[in-house]
Amino acid sequence: MKPIVCALLAFVFTQFRSRRSLQLEIVALRHQLTVYQRAAQRPRINPGDRVLWSWIARHWSGWRDALIFVQTGTVIAWQRKRFRDHWAKLSKHGSLGRPTVSEEIKALIRKMSAANLGWGSPRIVGELRKLGIDVAKSAVEKYRVQSRKPPSPTWKAFLNNHVNDLVSIDFFVVPTVRNKVLFVLLVLAHQRRRVVHFNVTEHPTAQWTGQQIIEAFPWDTAPKYLLRDRDAIYGSQFQKRIKSMGIEEVISAPRSPWQNAFVERMIGSIRRECLDHIVVLNDRHLKRILTSYFNYYHCWHTHLSLGMDSPES
Repeated sequence: MKPIVCALLAFVFTQFRSRRSLQLEIVALRHQLTVYQRAAQRPRINPGDRVLWSWIARHWSGWRDALIFVQTGTVIAWQRKRFRDHWAKLSKHGSLGRPTVSEEIKALIRKMSAANLGWGSPRIVGELRKLGIDVAKSAVEKYRVQSRKPPSPTWKAFLNNHVNDLVSIDFFVVPTVRNKVLFVLLVLAHQRRRVVHFNVTEHPTAQWTGQQIIEAFPWDTAPKYLLRDRDAIYGSQFQKRIKSMGIEEVISAPRSPWQNAFVERMIGSIRRECLDHIVVLNDRHLKRILTSYFNYYHCWHTHLSLGMDSPES
């Protein structure tokens, strides 16, 4: 009974609709019937079907009520895709606008702006013209590295500016075959990861340690900063000797070996590559071993921070 009532109501409503609306509804329903007859299970939509429903949706406001085999959002997506394809096809004709900037020039602009935070776009444009590259200021503004903070050097640049004046020292212990403990002092220059001086003793003192610094830096070759930990061996005599040489001490925090990372890594390399494979007899034997290892280290050991080069290039 309900379907009959719905059909009668639909017939009554058609008396108040325009002839054009009825004809478009008939076209829509017949087309959907054709699509269902064409596929046994799931209707297959062809490009022609999409074009037809895009046209119907444009010219008939009641197309949503007659649509059954797809959702209304699908038809809207079809229309938007036709719009994009239409203008994309038109934009391909001709070469309008400025020439495109190559990826190499884009990378060069980013590199120059990142390495020189104080440079503005006009300065970068001028530097590029010196290289024979003519780029507009707007292109530089688009591809340069934008910094929200005031220009400031990076920590890497700051450390590279001071690396020539940084030296680290530290002790490490080595047991001998007779169960004695030998103390090895390392003096490491940060610039090329070079071991400036080392020595071995069984009884280290502050006076002995200060004398090793004098031997490591004779005359006017003393660095500006000396990084060390809070070991009690660096007593008042050592501190007076360092101060008299014009060296400023930088002391790491308690139990923080990562703050003196270069020399700690050097000690680890010595153990892994050399001392873990040898039984040390005495202090003279240990000096010969370390001298031979440092000859290899300075000439052949590569470092990632040095561009895979050795301390002595």
